[in-house]
Amino acid sequence: MSHMNIRAHGAAMALGVVAAVAAQAQDAPNLQGETVEYVIPFSESGGSAQWANFYAPLLSEALPGSPTVVVRYRPGAGSTEGANWFQSNQGSGNGVLIFGDSGSTKFPYLLGDPRVRYEYDDWQPVLASGTGGVVYLPPDLAERWDGDVDDLKDEFFLYGSQGATTLDLVPLLAFNMLGLQVDPVFGVQGRGDGRLMFERGEANIDYQTSAAYIDNVQPLVDQGLAVPIFTWGSLDEEGNIVRDPTFPDLPSFKEVCEATEGCETEGVAWDAWKAFFVAGFANQKTIFLPGSAPQEVVDAYTQALEDIKARPDFAEISAQELGVYPQQTGEAAIEATEQATTISDEAKQYVLDWLEEDYNVTME
Repeated sequence: MSHMNIRAHGAAMALGVVAAVAAQAQDAPNLQGETVEYVIPFSESGGSAQWANFYAPLLSEALPGSPTVVVRYRPGAGSTEGANWFQSNQGSGNGVLIFGDSGSTKFPYLLGDPRVRYEYDDWQPVLASGTGGVVYLPPDLAERWDGDVDDLKDEFFLYGSQGATTLDLVPLLAFNMLGLQVDPVFGVQGRGDGRLMFERGEANIDYQTSAAYIDNVQPLVDQGLAVPIFTWGSLDEEGNIVRDPTFPDLPSFKEVCEATEGCETEGVAWDAWKAFFVAGFANQKTIFLPGSAPQEVVDAYTQALEDIKARPDFAEISAQELGVYPQQTGEAAIEATEQATTISDEAKQYVLDWLEEDYNVTME
């Protein structure tokens, strides 16, 4: 190719790039003057509200046109009511409707709860947000803790629980796999009430999510009234369970299971626990666009969330609200959501059988 042809070819390529950029800019949604409804299927007093209200003003700044982002609450039926509502509004794909779920939304889906009329495959995830959890004991029982729970299997434990099919499914199944004798006291309204039972001596084992542990349990630890023993862990980029980055000095449940006689980290019980751990903690909360949202809207939200994560102050402002857990966007969010909403038939049946046998709970 001659120099003149090379120059002409380069000019043509440059014009093509300019045209592509211009077309892309033209396709990008302009949300100026719009109000984005950020719907969560919970009340305004819970952890999901805290999470949504953290992201809402940041999205308002980062989205094209700086729209007003307002968190709307649609609680009911353990979050399935709000999720069913979002399923029926899949035609609202112009960028002014987003939905935030939680593990409490994913669990009924995984279990085949008849109240579920939503389908995760119809939704488009743009952010996957994880958290963790810490298990702790009173000091007298913690003296018998040495990295496994073999010396605690003869102890009778009481645990304040919101219900066997809530996020408490993860600790209850873990305690069962470890061979601990744990009797749940069902009916507490939140994990905060479970902690208060522990503080009053009405329960002698408890767990709290990371933020709640730091705020409310660490002071008990500092006073010598509670001792952390392990975390649920976290997922690395390959999907392996590793130590929780917020509590790197504590072993993960996987480590404790491996060290405890009779607990296995392979097989159907482990597959079942891991499926609900991912749904309840590793990808506990997800932001979705309706399935009808065009690619340019998805791209705009993805870019806005990546810009938020790239803020120089993000680590500081997110530490208290989110911990140091991955905030995944793009393909990573899609993969994390697929993991959190998929369970094998065998693992699902194992959990259903366990729920019925141990707690007389069925999905009918």
